Amino acid sequence: MDIGSGFLVLFKKFGDPLKPVIVLLHGGGLSWWSYKNIIELLKNSFYIITPVLDGFGEDFKNTFVSIEDSAQKIIKFIKDNFNGSVYAICGLSIGAQILVEILSLENDITKKACIESALVIPMKFTKAMTIPMYTVSYGLVKLRSFAKFQAKYLFIPSDMLEEYYNDSSKVSKESLINMSLSNASYSIKKDLKDTNAHVLIMCGEKELKVIKKSCEILHKTIQGSKLIVIPKMKHGEISLRYPDKYVGIIITFFNELKDGVLWSYKG
Repeated sequence: MDIGSGFLVLFKKFGDPLKPVIVLLHGGGLSWWSYKNIIELLKNSFYIITPVLDGFGEDFKNTFVSIEDSAQKIIKFIKDNFNGSVYAICGLSIGAQILVEILSLENDITKKACIESALVIPMKFTKAMTIPMYTVSYGLVKLRSFAKFQAKYLFIPSDMLEEYYNDSSKVSKESLINMSLSNASYSIKKDLKDTNAHVLIMCGEKELKVIKKSCEILHKTIQGSKLIVIPKMKHGEISLRYPDKYVGIIITFFNELKDGVLWSYKG
């Protein structure tokens, strides 16, 4: 593993640089470590890049600005390091929103894209309540008991609890507010329909209706995309709690045809 930096965002790297590149974009309040189990399952077949989003994890001293800002930084990293294209990009929650933005801005940046539980329907009430909510509740992020409660809600494995607490307790109020405002305001851009990526959209059967509706909108917008609703799963549960099942889903997808061309990975 080595740590690099690129235009504020930190990037962790795993596996063989000669293998196909996969970029994994973590969810809000998490960091690269939320993908540790998935990385272990993939690193012998792929070169894994896991950005640490501004304001989170080891990058807590910087401030998260917006989904659009993060997308631009990741695009720059891919252009600077991989000639503007990687094999696959996968994202969860706000990481999935960032992925949607990346696909809107660069139609040839990846062959495969896995969008997990992206919200693309603006939520006016949530946006309006963001600043008052964090003004009252921000102090809770410093409490271990609150972190333990949140970790259970977010399906964070018990062996990652300390990392979650250490990271979440350092996130600034400004980063949390900006993340929540950006998350609640995001909608798809018109150029998303022009992506050349083969796209998998997934969500859990027990997710909020607005997330499932967002996934349907994405599916209708992106020609040739595949939508799967995973039975009995809640938000983020498939990748965080069942990494082996998640990897099975994306590997099956990687080996599917698009436009008569087999884009399979080489293990």
